[in-house]
Amino acid sequence: MSWRAVTEADLVWIEPFLREHVQSSMFFLSNLKEHGIDGTADRAMRIWALDDDRKGLFALSNGGMILMQAPDATKEDWLATRAFWAERELNGCLGDGVQVAAFFKATGMGDRPMSLNEDEPGYRLELAQLRMPECGGFSIVPLGEEHRALAVEWRMAYHGEVLGTPAHKCAEVAAQDIARCIERDTHRILLRDGVPVSKTGFNATLPDTVQIGGVYTPPELRGQGLARRAVALHLQEARDKGAKLAILFAANEAAARAYESIGFERNGTFSLMMFMAEEEAVT
Repeated sequence: MSWRAVTEADLVWIEPFLREHVQSSMFFLSNLKEHGIDGTADRAMRIWALDDDRKGLFALSNGGMILMQAPDATKEDWLATRAFWAERELNGCLGDGVQVAAFFKATGMGDRPMSLNEDEPGYRLELAQLRMPECGGFSIVPLGEEHRALAVEWRMAYHGEVLGTPAHKCAEVAAQDIARCIERDTHRILLRDGVPVSKTGFNATLPDTVQIGGVYTPPELRGQGLARRAVALHLQEARDKGAKLAILFAANEAAARAYESIGFERNGTFSLMMFMAEEEAVT
């Protein structure tokens, strides 16, 4: 076996190692910060480390998500991870694009039916270099009760359009997502002259780094620069609170252009795969 279970003693090197690869480690770092090792929450993880002098981590959340940060892992290493997940119900896999591709090739995981299979370009921005667009008449407010219903409606559309969530599950999952966003105060609504027109948020945070996610503008309002204003205003707020770095992954060329316009630069790739439930794969 090329992997061993991590212990509290490993934390002395795990966080610095993940920070060396922060572009593709924010979910890993955020989950670890919030839930520690072997917690009981849905996003808490069991973690294994390569058992030689190479640095590498493989994790499985209680909710069935596979996470990885193991740049030096071999085909044999990836195959050995089957002992951790072969008997588990899995929801998906995420991580550095090159590593996820190698893991899928070695294990045959790529043969599973998927509702989402995305390999997205990564972007990063030192927040001192943030370029603010013209924001006259625009403001952001925390996502709260006032906009809960609208946010759930937008999140339902996002699940279907971006994440490939089955239609019959979108309403329930969207409501859960928005409840979590409100509880954690991670998302903002963009107002134009007091009217909500777009949404943005952070899907992973550290004291000095934020990862943008869940950006959504209704189709009838797109092409007006709303998403870039929402993101820029939220990043300005985060910078004022001490954040130094922002990370994101662009879902399409239009999104990439919007992010580049406020200063983001390309950096790596990120893969996110969501597996179909067994009953959905056969319908």
